Parts: sequence; C-alpha cells; structure tokens
Amino acid sequence: MSVEITAGPHDIDDAAPSELDDAVAAAESVLSGRFGAPVRLADPEDLGGAGRSVVARVRVASTPFSLPRTLVVKRYPSPVADRDPFAHEVVSHKLLTALPSEERLTPELVAQDNAKRLVVLEDLGKAPRLAEKLLGSDARAAERGLLSWAHAMGRLHATTAGRDADFDALMRRQGSQCCADPIVVDVHTALRGLPELLVESLEVETPESVRSFADQAVRGFVTSRRRAFSPSTSCPDNHLVTSKGVRFLDFEGGCVRDIVFDAACLRVPFPSCWCAYGLPAGMSEAMVAAWRAEVSSVWPDLDDDAVFLPRLLEAQLLWVWLGTWRGLPGLDSALPSGHRPLDSPPRVVVLTTRWVRLRADAVAAGAHHIAAHADAVLSALVSRYGSKAAELPLYPAFR
Repeated sequence: MSVEITAGPHDIDDAAPSELDDAVAAAESVLSGRFGAPVRLADPEDLGGAGRSVVARVRVASTPFSLPRTLVVKRYPSPVADRDPFAHEVVSHKLLTALPSEERLTPELVAQDNAKRLVVLEDLGKAPRLAEKLLGSDARAAERGLLSWAHAMGRLHATTAGRDADFDALMRRQGSQCCADPIVVDVHTALRGLPELLVESLEVETPESVRSFADQAVRGFVTSRRRAFSPSTSCPDNHLVTSKGVRFLDFEGGCVRDIVFDAACLRVPFPSCWCAYGLPAGMSEAMVAAWRAEVSSVWPDLDDDAVFLPRLLEAQLLWVWLGTWRGLPGLDSALPSGHRPLDSPPRVVVLTTRWVRLRADAVAAGAHHIAAHADAVLSALVSRYGSKAAELPLYPAFR
C-alpha cells in the first residue's frame, strides 16, 4: 500500500460525533477480526460523506501488524428502495483491488464487513481534489488536472475492459438486490418522461425523429460491447490530484458500462453534478483526445471519427436528457445548485449551457434534427429565465 500525503482541505459535510465514534469502533472490530489481534484506531478526522454515510481518516494507533499509519473508514446506512451504494462501493473496490498495484488508480480495499456496512480503505492522503484546482487561481494547474483526469479515466477503462462477468459475479456474491448499473434505470425513466415534461414545463414538443435518436442511443448504451469499469460519478470532488496522477474515489454507483458514456463526461464536463462551471475553448476536445489515446490500444475502432463521434453525440444526448429530467422540475425553486452552494453557478445556467453545447455538437455532426430540438429548448429556457441563463462563467482558475 502506498500513502501519498500533501496539503488539502476538509470536505464540507459533517458527521455527528456519535456516528463518527461508532464507525471507528466498528472499523476496529472489523480489522481486529480480520487480522486476528487487536487493532486500535485514533484521531478520527471527518472527511464528509454523501447522504447519511460516514467517511473518516483514522490513525492506526496500535497494531502488531504492518499497516499504514492512516486509513480511511466508510460506513453506510441501510439501503433505500433498489439503491444500495454500499454494495457498489464494496464490489467496485474488490474488482479494482485485484488489479496489479501499478495499474490501480483507486484506493486499495483493506477490509470490509457486510453486517456493519463498512469498508476500510488505503488512505491516499490529503492530496487536493480536482475541484480545488478548478476553483483556485492557477490555470496551468487546473489544465494539468483536467488532462490527468482524462488520461486516468482512459487507463481505468483500458485496464478493466471486459470485466462484466467478474463484476456481476461479485455483485451476486454480495447478495445485493439492486441493479448492476443504477443509472440505467434513470436513463430509461428520463427517456420515457422527458418529452412530456418539456411540454408541461416549456411548451416544447419533441419530434419523433429526436425520440428515435434517443431510443437508438439507449439501445447502444445498454448493448455496447465497449464496456469497462466506471466510477459512475464525474464530480470533480471525487478525483484526487496526486503526484502520480488523478486517483478516483467514491464508487457508490460503480459499475461496468459503455465507456463512451463516460467519455461524454469530458465533452460536457461533470454532467452528473450541478456545481460545474465552464471550461476554456478547446479544453474539452483536448480531454477527449487524451482519453482516446489511452483506450485506443483496446478499442482501436474508436480512433475512427466516423465510429466514435456519432456514438459520443448519442451519449451526450443521454446525459443532457437525464440532467434535464432531474433538474427541470426544480429550476423555479430556491434549491442550491450543488453540494457546493457557495461555489456553484445557478442551476438554470448549468442546464441551459448543456443544451447550448448539445446544439453546437449536433450541428458539427450534421444531426440537424437534434440541433433544431436543442434550439427549441434553448429558446424556451432563455424566454423564461432571460439571456443570462445561457452565460456560464468559466471556472475561477481560467478567468
């Protein structure tokens, strides 16, 4: 196990002291049971967690074994409905920990316990998150971070290519009843419901040709043979910028899926979160090129623009539809734009500019029916919210 330590701030969420203490006590029990002798942990540092999960860095205060001096503990609440982030976290780390250490771009799994719904992970240290680079003042550091993220995503895909059977077997062994890819359910729901929502909210009809394009995109997403592990979330807070490149964190929706769906996160950066600002002209294209350079050895057909670019537009459409399905009903409310309310643009601006980008990329691809539909949605959004709804500021690092 390697431990990389640099400076970095805490996350923004806080766990109750009792929850933090309970998680540390559970981790001591799990580690002691695994190694067959007492392991004592101390000095828990709350790292924040999604929902009611608890995430903490702890110091290994006492152990007869050779363990790193710090570890990360994550404890999850009970699952809700068909979603169990703990199952995805455990299975993802089991799959990735089996990779050779030189190919691993994620923390190593040290221990886990299903009954306690807890994982103990390698601590990658206090390296800055990609979000910190983007919200900082150093444009070069932000650019390096983005390109490192794109390269790391490509390497992650290349090293986990064709691992569907392994992931599915681990999921079955985990005993999880949730779906193998949680976002598949949401994509299908958005596909069925968005046309009606657009009529109700914006008085915009969705032409049959656009519906057919979306149907085709979903079929390709589900049946694609270009599949590899995906962290599922593209939030820049989930990427550590270490001395060895970007490392991925948080696999609460980790799965094996179509790699081009992930690549579309580079064209429309961070489409799964609402705290995204804009990027300089050409930055997304450079990121996509970096990703293609990493995956071309496994999927050489993706070097062919005639193969890759149409599929990329389909994946981009799915992300925009999914984001619109999730975000449009709340645009008139006072909801904060993301989990960083003080560092986030208005949600309506984030959503509108995703349609701006879709229109531009559809025009470039000759998909004029998609461009015309995007233009209709844009016109409705601007008419309701004003011209500033289409003006997304750049990340602070690029201003």
